[in-house]
Amino acid sequence: MRTCVDAPRGRTASRQQFCLSRARVLVLIAGLLLVTPWQEAFATGSATSNKSGPPVLRWNDSQPGCTFSETPDGKYSYAIWSGDVGITMAIDARELQIIRHRIEPIFGILLTVRYRGDSNLELSTDGISLQFMKHFKIIQPALDPDDYTDKIQTDADNLDEETRRIEDKHPEKKQAREEREQDYQKSITELIEFLTRSSLRPVRLDRAKSEVSGWVFFNTANKWLGGWKAQEDFVLRVPADGRIFEFPFRLPPKPGELLLRKRE
Repeated sequence: MRTCVDAPRGRTASRQQFCLSRARVLVLIAGLLLVTPWQEAFATGSATSNKSGPPVLRWNDSQPGCTFSETPDGKYSYAIWSGDVGITMAIDARELQIIRHRIEPIFGILLTVRYRGDSNLELSTDGISLQFMKHFKIIQPALDPDDYTDKIQTDADNLDEETRRIEDKHPEKKQAREEREQDYQKSITELIEFLTRSSLRPVRLDRAKSEVSGWVFFNTANKWLGGWKAQEDFVLRVPADGRIFEFPFRLPPKPGELLLRKRE
């Protein structure tokens, strides 16, 4: 069968225009067929196919099951409900400013996972990642809280030893260094306690235990990140129930937008 590209040279211009028009129509129909399953995915609790991995559910405020809210404590909250699983991520509106004042340069996100099925959901923290879209699209995996606490405790111990060696050489500066060391050790202890107590852990959710909340942290001490932009774009990915729950977000969502915190 002849195609438009190999038609005889004697064809008229109208024939060529007809072929081009038909091609455009076919492209438009193909595009619609690709969009429709995505729209149906949220309505049915399914997800789009991903050739390189599990199906992906991407947060979008125009899709059923996706919500956005602002909490009184100054957090932006994004949620996806699909089938029996709901995941909510909450991010402090000032997170980029808070990082500068932490003893360790870690980016924190609060996750809440809910399950309303009759069976169970095995939730693992492996595979959770954060992508920094304006910094070469670098992807950072979520920190393992136990490994990270061991690391920062080792760093603190090494600093303590180094401080003692300096004090031996400069005893006149001992008091000032000891005060700084005490403040540093106190901050490290508080951070370790928080990581141990509040980090998200692997868990099985079922009818008896249907909800879990915890913090996930990402290391920002990376040469490819550099200084923060006025507005940053991120993508959080959380694997659960054989799918990837994907949350694109901005800080702040709109340039110059700030949340007013309610007083305690």
